[in-house]
Amino acid sequence: MSTPVPLIVKLLASSVSVANRAGKIVRDVMSKGELGIVEKGKDDYQTEADRSAQRCIIASLAAQYPKINIIGEEDNPDTEGEVPSDWIVIDTDKDVMSLECPSSLQGVKEEDIVVWVDPLDGTSEYTQGFLEHVTVLIGISVNEKPVAGVIHQPYYKTLNGGEKKMGRTIWGLQGVGVGGFTPAPPPDSLIVTTTRSHSNALAEKGLQAMNASQVLRVGGAGYKVLQLLEGIASVYVFATSGCKKWDTCAPEAVLSAAGGKLTDILGNYYKYGASEQRLNKTGVLAAVNNDLHSYALSKIPEELKELQSKK
Repeated sequence: MSTPVPLIVKLLASSVSVANRAGKIVRDVMSKGELGIVEKGKDDYQTEADRSAQRCIIASLAAQYPKINIIGEEDNPDTEGEVPSDWIVIDTDKDVMSLECPSSLQGVKEEDIVVWVDPLDGTSEYTQGFLEHVTVLIGISVNEKPVAGVIHQPYYKTLNGGEKKMGRTIWGLQGVGVGGFTPAPPPDSLIVTTTRSHSNALAEKGLQAMNASQVLRVGGAGYKVLQLLEGIASVYVFATSGCKKWDTCAPEAVLSAAGGKLTDILGNYYKYGASEQRLNKTGVLAAVNNDLHSYALSKIPEELKELQSKK
């Protein structure tokens, strides 16, 4: 008799399959050309792709894991009518299903889990045509800590047997590692990745303190962390508030599973329990290894740290 697959492994395998479907929805909305843009706040947009992808993700996961707390970026996606049946995904990724679950996660119950969903990370870039920046993020936290995550790129192009394939899904699991891509070492010089569309004076001060050889300004927390994982950038710095828990839960889980580290600019980890405030008030500092993270943390000016610690 086969041993049942532990919950965390099955949930991650489901999330990989669901993220693939959500990515297709994101592409379909763009190809139809009716984005249905709503401005939620200053430089904060929502499109039909955000709303539809979230409905797909939440409906699919809730159908299989009814006791899990799922928190999505779009508080009130259009819920009129039923979710289309072809948006409900109950498949699981075979490769992920075969993973060996770490002993520390084997006894996890649905009630212990909070899933943070950003159905379209990089909405501003999506509306402006910077499609490679766009990701779908599903982060899985247990007892307030990110333990598994999925980063899906709807517009990543690969050649498969001469045929062009759209989309790539990357996953990470604490104590196991990462899949869906080939990790690369950091660049020889200090290259920093940061926000493209949400900068301010504090964010710029944090950047200048890094004294980087190059600064890459791109959209979406998911895409920035991918730049770290693939050796394009050394450090991700955003020295002010702005991003939310659904932006960082999945990227932190994947980065951590690869041996990296994501904290606020004071060096403290964020908590991902359901009762935690959504805003990451004290910025983001991430690197692909502890040494680079420690170096970047030492470069953040003390006055900037003091200013953020009072928030």
